[in-house]
Amino acid sequence: MQNRKGEDFLKLKDLIENIDVLETNVKDFDKDITDIAYNSKNAKEGCAFVCIKGFKTDGHEYIDEAIKNGARLVVVDEFFDTSKIDGKIDYIKTSNTRKALAVMSANFFGHPSKDFLLIGVTGTNGKTSTTFMIKSILEANSQKVGLIGTIKNMIGSKEIEAQHTTPESYDLQKLFWQMKNEGVDSVVMEVSSHSLELYRVYDCDFDVGVFTNLTQDHLDFHGTMENYFAAKLKLFEMSKKRVVNADDSWGKRIIEMYPDCVTYAKDSDAQVCTKNVKLFVNKNQFELWYNGKKEEITLNIPGLFSIYNSLAAAACCISLGIELDTIKKGLEDLKAVPGRFEIVESNERFTIVIDYAHTPDGLLNLMKTVDDVAEGRKVLLFGCGGDRDRTKRPIMGEIAGRMADFVIVTSDNPRTEDPLKIIADILEGIRKTNVEYVVIPDRYEAIKYAIKNAKENDFIVLAGKGHETYQILKDRTIPFDERKIVKDILKELRE
Repeated sequence: MQNRKGEDFLKLKDLIENIDVLETNVKDFDKDITDIAYNSKNAKEGCAFVCIKGFKTDGHEYIDEAIKNGARLVVVDEFFDTSKIDGKIDYIKTSNTRKALAVMSANFFGHPSKDFLLIGVTGTNGKTSTTFMIKSILEANSQKVGLIGTIKNMIGSKEIEAQHTTPESYDLQKLFWQMKNEGVDSVVMEVSSHSLELYRVYDCDFDVGVFTNLTQDHLDFHGTMENYFAAKLKLFEMSKKRVVNADDSWGKRIIEMYPDCVTYAKDSDAQVCTKNVKLFVNKNQFELWYNGKKEEITLNIPGLFSIYNSLAAAACCISLGIELDTIKKGLEDLKAVPGRFEIVESNERFTIVIDYAHTPDGLLNLMKTVDDVAEGRKVLLFGCGGDRDRTKRPIMGEIAGRMADFVIVTSDNPRTEDPLKIIADILEGIRKTNVEYVVIPDRYEAIKYAIKNAKENDFIVLAGKGHETYQILKDRTIPFDERKIVKDILKELRE
């Protein structure tokens, strides 16, 4: 691993620049540090091991393993009793080890985000599609673009598997460093509320921050919507320019706080807006307006929410001085975003769509889109994730009951929770409606039931999994690509 200077080490004094040192036993700050690890299994000879607390484990409990693997220094938080390790290894105590990890990682890799244009997109829904759209516009503007997000990470056209919506700070800075070395001009990334709250993007040099919307999600982590909003706000404190959805009530608050931001909207007054919207089953057509000028856009991604995402992407690129005709080209060049209103080609008398909607607002917007284009019954198959915000489950159940003609309640990623208990939470909402429904906990069998019992002109929506190619169960993760599953079931039923 080479650092910012192309060397295999960095002096400790340079590595810890700008972190708060509350206590240390270090005598030689000129010693060489070969790398940084936050997982003891990845510690190696001469590295610094930073102890961060995760959701299930605490790095402070693995110091001995890190030492055994060759760590030269450990960084601990202010609550750790350093007498346990004094004499074993050099240590630094700091007020927040996650913040320290972010600063040290940026130092180690030479602050690569200062060497390209960095755009962060945050919000409950729309982050993935908006980043893909921004990437396409920037490429239409002859830039080499890096992408970091839920589905995958990319350097130009090269794909890299994504582990988290926003990687841990060390992995993120390493990815930035790799992108810089491969000559990117710009990087556009999804920025989750978790990453903002957990300092994963701390010490990143954001040129533009984009806000899509804020609706209920992640309250298991944030506790309240105000806390959730406060986490999102951190991106705008870090950004030089800000782009905000003026139709969103939380967005209006950001606009009051930052009057110089670029605004976009469909229904409110905004700098970037749209007129003459036409919705089709496989595309949208609309006029994009800015500063008295317009472009007529044909967007290959259907749904009203896709128009909002395209407005966000357009406003972002307008803030960077990109012309409307280039924005039009970039938006129209994008053919699809995996798992976002993705129509499965089936040559059947009914339509099957796969979508990632997994929040109340996401499900509502999805079904509104279906309502605009469906000719027959709206059949919705969905579940809710385990070990996540329970309060949204009955809300999503009620939305499903109001918006669909028939509902199939099944599993999503149950994780360590009992799937039947998750379904029971969903049914609390469904029973407030008069919708006809069936419960089939096994998602494969649920999809098979939906297809086997489809009627002519049915619009079958498989919601929640989207781009994912796996399902997380209590004791294992299994392959589960709904595109492949649908095709396999169709083939089986034809034989």
